[in-house]
Amino acid sequence: MKALYTALITCTLFFTTTQIMAKDTLTKILVLIHSDTGGTYRMAQEIAKGIESNPHTEATIKIVQPSANALLHDLQIATPEELPTYDGIVWGSPVYFGNISTPMSAFLAKTVDLWTAHALEGIPTAVFMSAGSGAGKELALQSFWNSLAVHGMILVPNGIRATEKLDNSIPQGNSVLGASSLASNKTVQRPSESELLIAYTQGQNFAKVAKALKGTFQKKEEMTPKQVVTDVETTLKQKNIILPVAPNPVGNYTPYSRSGNLIFINQVALKEGKVLYPGKVGVDVTEEQAKQATEQTMLNVIAVLKLAVDGDLNRVKKTVQLTGIFNTAPDYAQHANLMNVASDLSVAIFEEKGKHARGTLGATSVPVNSVVEIQAIFEIE
Repeated sequence: MKALYTALITCTLFFTTTQIMAKDTLTKILVLIHSDTGGTYRMAQEIAKGIESNPHTEATIKIVQPSANALLHDLQIATPEELPTYDGIVWGSPVYFGNISTPMSAFLAKTVDLWTAHALEGIPTAVFMSAGSGAGKELALQSFWNSLAVHGMILVPNGIRATEKLDNSIPQGNSVLGASSLASNKTVQRPSESELLIAYTQGQNFAKVAKALKGTFQKKEEMTPKQVVTDVETTLKQKNIILPVAPNPVGNYTPYSRSGNLIFINQVALKEGKVLYPGKVGVDVTEEQAKQATEQTMLNVIAVLKLAVDGDLNRVKKTVQLTGIFNTAPDYAQHANLMNVASDLSVAIFEEKGKHARGTLGATSVPVNSVVEIQAIFEIE
C-alpha cells in the first residue's frame, strides 16, 4: 500500500513538473493586425495556423483598434504595454497609399515608451500586408520594416517560399519581405488560395526562428501604461466649470508675471466688474457668501492663467502655491475652511497637478473691500 501511495505521488509530481516545463517552453507569438474588410484577418488566420504547426508554439491574433466588422469585433484589442511579453510578433496591415494603415501607424506611435526602455530589442518580428492593386506593396512593407528596426527587433524575411505550389495563371501577391494579397484583383476570391499558402508557410518559418531565438533576449513583464492625462478644456466642460473673462488691472501692473517657468497671479473677488460680497467675514458677509467669493476669485486666477499660457491650460505642469488672504474680524479662525474651496477647484481642474502647498491668513482689510485675495504660483511648460 505504501509503495502504491509513493508511486501515485511520484506520478503526480512528474505530471505537474511536465506541465510546468511545457508551459515554460511554449513559444508565444502575437499576430497583431489592423483589418478593414477582413482580408488581413484572413491572412492572419493562416499565419497563425502556420505558427502552430510547429510543436510547443501558440499564436494569438489581436487587433489594434475596435472594429464594427462582424468578422473582427470579437477580437481582443492589443495594448503596446503587452508587446514585450511575447517571444515573437507578426504584424499585418492593409496598404494605405504605399504605407501601413493609419490605425496601425497610430498604434506604433504609442510604442515610444517601449523604445525608450529598449523593451522590444532582440524580439523576432515579421510583417504581411493586404494590398489593393499591388502598387506600392514593396514600399509599404519596407516602411513597416523601418518602424520595427528602430525598436531593434530582429526582422525575419519571408524569402521565396512554396513557389512550386502557386497558381501562376492568376496574379498573386508575394514578396520576399512578407506575404501579401492583391485585394482589389477579384479574378479569384481574395486572399487567394496561393496567397493563403504563402501566409501559412511564413507562419511556419517565423515560428522556427522565434523558437530558436527564445531565451536569447530578456523577456520583460508587461509594462505599466502611462497615466492618461485628461484634456483640461474637456474637464472644464464635463464639470460645468465656466471661466470668467480675466479681470483687467486697475493700476500700473500686469495681470500676471512670469519668471522662468513660474507664473505669479494675484486676484480678488471681482465678478463682472463688481466686488462679489464685499466686507468682512462674520460681520458683513456670511461664511457661505465668503466661500462663493473665494470660488469666484480662484476662477479669476485660472482665467488669468489661461492668458499666460496662450489659451492652452494643458501647459500647466503644477499648481505650486496658493495663499488666501481673508478680510475678517480679529477673532475669526476658520480661514482654512474658506480656502478649501480654492484648493478643491485647483484639483478639480488640474487633477494631480492641481495639488499644492498653501497658506491662509486674515487681514483687517483687503483691496476694494473684497472678502478675499488669492495669490497663486503655477509652473508651466
